[in-house]
Amino acid sequence: QVQLVESGGGLVQAGGSLRLSCSASGRTFSTCAMGWFRQAPGKERELVAAISRSGGNTYYADSMKGRFTISRDTAKRTVYLQMNSLKPEDTAVYYCAAKTATVDTYFYTREGLYNYWGQGTQVTVSS
Repeated sequence: QVQLVESGGGLVQAGGSLRLSCSASGRTFSTCAMGWFRQAPGKERELVAAISRSGGNTYYADSMKGRFTISRDTAKRTVYLQMNSLKPEDTAVYYCAAKTATVDTYFYTREGLYNYWGQGTQVTVSS
C-alpha cells in the first residue's frame, strides 16, 4: 500500500516556475514507477511525465518537453516535478500516481495502470 501526498502547487505568473513534490508513505515506494498527471477544468486527465522505479528512465508529454523535469529521491520517498516556463494552459490540478513495477527500467504512460493516486494540488498560471 502506498499513500501519496502532493504539495507545491500555487499561483504563478506566466514564465515562472514551480516545483511539485509528492511524498509517499509505505514501504513499497522503491518498487513503484511514478507518474504526474494533470486535469484542467472541462478536460480529461492527461499524463504529464513518468519515471521508472530506478529513476533512470523518464517520459514527457510533448507539450512538457524541455520545460518540465521529473525526478525521484527514493531515500526521501519523494517524486518531484520541476516546472519552468509555465504557461496559462498549464493551469490544472496535478496528481501524483504510483504503479507497482517489477522492472527497474520501465515507466508507464497509461493512466489505468497506476495503482495509487494522490489527492492533487492546484497549479494556476496567470497571464
